[in-house]
Amino acid sequence: MPDKRKDIRPLVPMEKEAVTEAERFQNETLRPILKMQHDLLAAIFRRMMAKRRIPFDSLPQQKQEQQIDHSLSQDNRLRFLLLGAVIGQFTAEEYEQFLEMEPEATRRIMSMLAERLKGGFGIRNS
Repeated sequence: MPDKRKDIRPLVPMEKEAVTEAERFQNETLRPILKMQHDLLAAIFRRMMAKRRIPFDSLPQQKQEQQIDHSLSQDNRLRFLLLGAVIGQFTAEEYEQFLEMEPEATRRIMSMLAERLKGGFGIRNS
């Protein structure tokens, strides 16, 4: 039975062909999921900032960027919430692929998520 999760994902055009399996997974799976889940991921991040009493919206842009980087690298609860929102959109096959390269895939997710949040909050275009 085909998994319809892939059917609802947005198309994300790529400029070059993926060379490694990790790049292919990033381009075919992670990028579309992050684009599709952007509003939810941003809402989770904003909620966690409010919960931690960090006045994120009133910080200067440079401090916002630093806060995003710091939070995604140091706040394990936030990392796991965001990672779960992404992994929850995987098919069973994609989850198996993720497990085979978990450290690399997690690093790629967090890196792309940081860029997407910075762009989404007007800090940087992404």
